[in-house]
Amino acid sequence: MDEVKRIQQLKKEKNAIILAHNYQRGDVQDIADFVGDSFGLSQNAVSSGAGTIVFCGVDFMAESAAILNPDKTVLMPETNAQCPMAAMITPESLKLEKEKYPHAAVVCYVNTPASVKAQSDICCTSANAVKVVNALPQDEIIFVPDMNLALFVAAHTEKKIIPWNGYCPTHHLILPGDVLLEIEEHPGAQVLVHPECRPEVVALANQVLSTAGMLKYAKQSSSSEFIIATELGLLHRLRKENPGKTFIPATSFAVCPNMKMNTLGSIIRALENNEHIIRIPEDIRIKAKMALDRMLEVGRGD
Repeated sequence: MDEVKRIQQLKKEKNAIILAHNYQRGDVQDIADFVGDSFGLSQNAVSSGAGTIVFCGVDFMAESAAILNPDKTVLMPETNAQCPMAAMITPESLKLEKEKYPHAAVVCYVNTPASVKAQSDICCTSANAVKVVNALPQDEIIFVPDMNLALFVAAHTEKKIIPWNGYCPTHHLILPGDVLLEIEEHPGAQVLVHPECRPEVVALANQVLSTAGMLKYAKQSSSSEFIIATELGLLHRLRKENPGKTFIPATSFAVCPNMKMNTLGSIIRALENNEHIIRIPEDIRIKAKMALDRMLEVGRGD
């Protein structure tokens, strides 16, 4: 039996669904029940009738699914699929920062551990970060952990943003020179940039968008050519959903090795052996869920 058929069989046996982030390998995206951004996938899990969720992404994403689905089993096929940016902030370091700015609200990007979410006032995504910040009553905002997203937000708010010095190593590999070379070769192309990119790259964009925003924009745009400044996995879905359009990576180096750890084989192992179950202490889960729920009250953004 081939791997795809085995996965379909195991899904039926275990009443399971497979969630794959937009940055996963193409074959993993193709067998998933839902493909999307991290928080959208966790919401898909809530609305599904499945008892088991196999989350193909990185650690904080599987945690978010577990936070929102305490009555379901959340499996992470590869426990080494960690997010380097999420590891750049700890609850202890956030506590010290909060002591320095006692009147500031804490906004944490969803790319954070559950323990950091539990210490935050509200979460945000790359799509709704500006909306979340502007909805808060406080004038000072501690924004963790992504410096680049914090700088993007600071350009779109009157509030004082106190950024944390974290970043996505994959998005940092995208340099202004890479984008300028592609613009020179494809002068009619629209440049779509993720806000996790360096400010100098963001400055070259026609549109600064989350992965979900890029998918929506590419589908609706009358343009037929796009330069994409984000992790390469998104191009699989962009090309699949827009067969008549051309998508050019800003650089071929923008590959997240941790996102690519999940394979069809590791999904089979996860389903066969019920591994690896994500467990979050209930006190942390409840507090983290409050930060996520507050974000939902504000709205998803684009």
